[in-house]
Amino acid sequence: MAYKISNDCIACGTCKDECPMGAISEGEHYVIDPDVCVDCGTCADVCPSGAIAPEA
Repeated sequence: MAYKISNDCIACGTCKDECPMGAISEGEHYVIDPDVCVDCGTCADVCPSGAIAPEA
């Protein structure tokens, strides 16, 4: 199960810089590619706005 970034994203770039797989791309809100995400949770751990959670 991949992680997903909600609309609470402030596009700070912290998650993108920390993702070991490079699964996060920039945009108005950042997006996680579920085909690349390995469900490690690093992005959620570092997100200052709490905008990242496991996809339900």
